[in-house]
Amino acid sequence: MIAVEIREPGGPDVLVPVERPRPVPGPGEVLINVAAAGVNRPDVMQRRGQYAPPPGASDIPGLEVAGTIHELGPEVSGWEVGDRVCALVAGGGYAALCAAPALQCLPVPPGMTFIDAAAIPETFFTVWSNLFERGHLTPGESVLVHGGSSGIGTTAIQLARAFGARVFATAGSAEKCAACQRLGADLAINYRETDFVAAVRERTDGRGVDVVLDMVGGDYVARNIDALAVDGRLVQIAILGGAKAQINMLPIMQRRLTVTGSVLRPRPIAEKGAIARALRERVWPLLESGAVAPVIFQTFPLQDAAGAHRVMESNQHIGKLVLVVAEG
Repeated sequence: MIAVEIREPGGPDVLVPVERPRPVPGPGEVLINVAAAGVNRPDVMQRRGQYAPPPGASDIPGLEVAGTIHELGPEVSGWEVGDRVCALVAGGGYAALCAAPALQCLPVPPGMTFIDAAAIPETFFTVWSNLFERGHLTPGESVLVHGGSSGIGTTAIQLARAFGARVFATAGSAEKCAACQRLGADLAINYRETDFVAAVRERTDGRGVDVVLDMVGGDYVARNIDALAVDGRLVQIAILGGAKAQINMLPIMQRRLTVTGSVLRPRPIAEKGAIARALRERVWPLLESGAVAPVIFQTFPLQDAAGAHRVMESNQHIGKLVLVVAEG
């Protein structure tokens, strides 16, 4: 099969199309004939040598795919060959065939293309598990979503709004802020021009927000704490601005704040399967009705994964980048 491998740590050009042996689905796995694969920030980190695959995972990058089930491994029930699925995987997505745990597969919503479906798993699993399960966002509460125009951000804005929350978002340009508002953000803050803490405090009459979903870290951490209301929750899902932060513990104690976070890729299959079941029950009806939809910025042939990574690193995109597999 054709696949894209990382020749060595480095820039986008180290992503090279090669011929690889087809995967063999193990117990509890299905083999997917990949039609499309999502591109995510962790893929860039892996390409740079900063995010190694978990033990036992494929060295081929790619954390989400969509296509048809080509083969069932042992001990798989509930799926049939030919079923249209999207799946979260720990690696191996940039390929014509990809083995995926059956528990991490979900049906492609009726009428949805494989390109759209391939843009769902990584961001929807991440947002659901962090914003709703760890952040405990409830109807009537408010949330600040950093990186509102990213794949994670566009998903978080839509889901938070769909479940009755008031949404604020940050983004780095007027165009990106406008996109956030079109998706349902009550306020979009250009962080290059405006202090997001002051903007949130002003819009909430000094109260602050109930939840902050952050992928920046670094010096954002202390500012996020300042933006939280009493009993607020800071949920950290990435550290693009740095892993270390200096914070004042006093406001955490005085306002009874919670600081939490998670990573998705190394979590056990059973835990990711539980997230998949929650998505099937709570979120899939929204996707099927069109109330929520993945935002696709651009597609690329699988062989041009390097081009997709260049766009990702330019930070000019709004929403998701997707690789299309001609063989799919």
